[in-house]
Amino acid sequence: MLQGFKHSTRWHVSVWFIASALLCLPFADLGIYSYDPWSELGRLLGGVLQPTMSDWSEVAQATIQTFAFALLGVGIGSVCGFALALVFHWRWVRVLCALLRAVHELFWALILMQIFGLHPLTGLLALAIPYTATFAKVYAEILEEGGAPALATLSPNTTALSAFLYTRLPDLWSHIKTYTAYRMECGLRSSAVLGFVGLPTLGYSLSSAFMQGQYAQVWGLLLLFYLLIATMPYWLKPKFVALSLVIAPFVIDNDQALSMDNVVRFFTQDIIPAPILQGGSFFELWSWLTELWLQQAWPGIINTLLLSQMALVLTGVLSLLLFPLISRYFFKRLGRTAGHVFLVVMRSTPEYILAFILLLLWGPSMLPAVVALALHNAGIIGHLLGRYSNELQLRADVSRGVNTYSYELLPRVYGQFLAFLFYRWEVIFRETAILGILGIATLGFYIDSAIQEVRIDRAMVLILITALLNVVIDSFARWLRRRLQLNSAIEVR
Repeated sequence: MLQGFKHSTRWHVSVWFIASALLCLPFADLGIYSYDPWSELGRLLGGVLQPTMSDWSEVAQATIQTFAFALLGVGIGSVCGFALALVFHWRWVRVLCALLRAVHELFWALILMQIFGLHPLTGLLALAIPYTATFAKVYAEILEEGGAPALATLSPNTTALSAFLYTRLPDLWSHIKTYTAYRMECGLRSSAVLGFVGLPTLGYSLSSAFMQGQYAQVWGLLLLFYLLIATMPYWLKPKFVALSLVIAPFVIDNDQALSMDNVVRFFTQDIIPAPILQGGSFFELWSWLTELWLQQAWPGIINTLLLSQMALVLTGVLSLLLFPLISRYFFKRLGRTAGHVFLVVMRSTPEYILAFILLLLWGPSMLPAVVALALHNAGIIGHLLGRYSNELQLRADVSRGVNTYSYELLPRVYGQFLAFLFYRWEVIFRETAILGILGIATLGFYIDSAIQEVRIDRAMVLILITALLNVVIDSFARWLRRRLQLNSAIEVR
């Protein structure tokens, strides 16, 4: 009876989420404003038939930069994150990490660019800071959920350090290694996207090719990026990674000098609200904050919530439709291989790049962002859900086809599906905010506009609002997972 109540509650929560997304539709701008989207789509798809590289040396250099930024960012983040994971039970550490990881890498890049310009520190810290916070949280969860049985075999006189190094750490190492490898894939995607704000990674070459309409070159760069992701199991080996970490600092382009004047100005002038800097009264500061809230923060929050809620529900629908592509209960080996390739392409293409492509095709509305977020996240969840379904054992006499899906697999995987989806909710909200840089009126649009106008104080307030909202959504998602008794899904972070 308790099991039936639990499943009933899960279905009711799903209905509420679907209803909320439907209520968002009348208030969302989902129009297509491109003059001739089908012609442009034809040109884009035509480019896949003849992918080219205009300058191999330039592409090779951009690939090396992408790899170096990702490797160093993930490396620094994993080391610092592991150290913080050991003290993650301290409240201030948890709060600090929640705020740091709530700010997207591109927002960090835009902030750090005001301090360091296009110096490599901008890219490295833009990756390392949020990754440190994410690693700290996930490593802490791994340490908390496992390793206890091994401690029971130790002598009572064993020190805490010895117990950790010789029992718990070896017992959990495979989980830590698996998650770190997954985060390296995320690092490559984030590193590529940093090129859209000027850093010399593959994203810079991609944005240039897109803006010039050179779609054959776009597909050449994308296929190269997919190849880099797909071959990770072959080159992500301890010896190669160790050697690359030593070499990476010396291959990153560094033709920018650091200016301490910029650093001092940023912390003593740029981020201080204008009324305080000008010696204004409390009422002038209140008026400044009220104006910022009414004209930018509130409209940005509404649009961000509308877009993220629609993207979340569409992600869920697509995930449930796509996971059978790699399930052994629906396809043979050849079919599952094709399904794997399709899902790898979907999840390997960063949301930002997908949205950038769709905006060029359809024009600046919420539709490209919703579709881009849903495709990318459905690729991730569909892959994980398909793997999960392959571990299930069904009766030998079970019916096949739609009946297998509806009555056998879907009820069994639905709890894990919700766990995956709610783990991605925070990520979808964070990505929704950043897509404003492309012209969609989410919080990122107002943040980017403030930075372009050199109103860094306004940008910092809006970024803080974005981070706090992200923390609220993450906390609510955690509460839902506990309330619905959903299993842990660390790997989907």
